[in-house]
Amino acid sequence: MPPTHPAPTVEFPDVRRPDAGTVLISPWLVPDARFQRPAADAVLAAWEGQPRPAAMLALTTFLSTDGGHVLNYAQWTDDAAHREWVLTRRPAAIAPIDEALPGIRRPGVIRYRHYRSHVAGERATRTPEFVVTPTFATTGVQAQRALADTALRKLAEEPVPGLLGAHFHLSQDGRRVLNFGEWRDRSAWLAFIGSAAPAQLRAAIEALPGVAPTPAVPADEAAAGTPGVLAVPAYVLHRSLVNVPSPGRG
Repeated sequence: MPPTHPAPTVEFPDVRRPDAGTVLISPWLVPDARFQRPAADAVLAAWEGQPRPAAMLALTTFLSTDGGHVLNYAQWTDDAAHREWVLTRRPAAIAPIDEALPGIRRPGVIRYRHYRSHVAGERATRTPEFVVTPTFATTGVQAQRALADTALRKLAEEPVPGLLGAHFHLSQDGRRVLNFGEWRDRSAWLAFIGSAAPAQLRAAIEALPGVAPTPAVPADEAAAGTPGVLAVPAYVLHRSLVNVPSPGRG
């Protein structure tokens, strides 16, 4: 009998869930925009059709607005459990996807931990319609925390209209910081980037030692220079699979 699991839903990840010891963020580059939804559906279907360890908490898929890739945002309790799954079950799960959708490129998973967040009061009653992931290269944990703390302090001092959440993730190797930015909608994001605020925030961050902007989507050799892979990609939610409900959410 096939395993019985929760089915995918249209639901944003609970980025701040306390039991997520590791966050795995990986883009799947597709050869054409028409492959985005099939690729996102395929990765969720692969998980639906196999036993899932309790350490796998949730997986959410996003579609880049440029049509170039799918972003997978996966939350696990710990890295050891995920590495064991990669060794024992990942090849069998991925093979059918590659057969059905040839041409997908996977630059690789980056392991993050959620560090701190700025959350607007409006977020409690409103679901974001737009996500961006500005990313910076850093030279170690001290630079990572200084960057996130500086940005969060600026956001607390001058809240940005339409920004529902800014969730800072620190890569476990100390080399990257990713801001999972939740926006009310695309127009709010466009209003922000058309104002003076981004330049002021960027100047404060880039003045820090050991910090530099970096593409949010790392490209493998074959994908280097692929048109449409943006330095600050924008996304819309596709679907999510919650394997273990977030603590306190039923």
